[in-house]
Amino acid sequence: MDILLVEDSPGDVRLAQLAFGKSERPVSLHVASDGVEAMAFLRKEGPNIGAPRPQLILLDLNLPRMDGRELLALIKKDEDLKAIPTIVLTASDSEEDILYCYRHHANCYIRKPEQWDAFDRVVRHVNEFWLTKAKLPAQRVG
Repeated sequence: MDILLVEDSPGDVRLAQLAFGKSERPVSLHVASDGVEAMAFLRKEGPNIGAPRPQLILLDLNLPRMDGRELLALIKKDEDLKAIPTIVLTASDSEEDILYCYRHHANCYIRKPEQWDAFDRVVRHVNEFWLTKAKLPAQRVG
């Protein structure tokens, strides 16, 4: 299972790596620190030429260069990318952000917990649902 985590906080990246490391199903967690890096990964541009197509995207909203809102809109407008489930995992509790994300076809909006135990539980629930129960599209080449 390949997951793309779009997150600019090194601490949150490390927490995600630790939490996904406990997954019963093997997970390759790929990290992009902003929307520009994420689009290059998803479109296999530059050094990402051999990048796998992720089965799931975890997306923070507040990112440098290209924020998560703009990235979400680009992903969901792209015929080759829009079928990838995209979960917004962010500190924002703004109703405006929640509405924006669902209007732009986010598959789920989760407020990022601040405490390690709560963050670990969220990742376990993401694992349990998205990686074991949900039927995801088969990985395509190209």
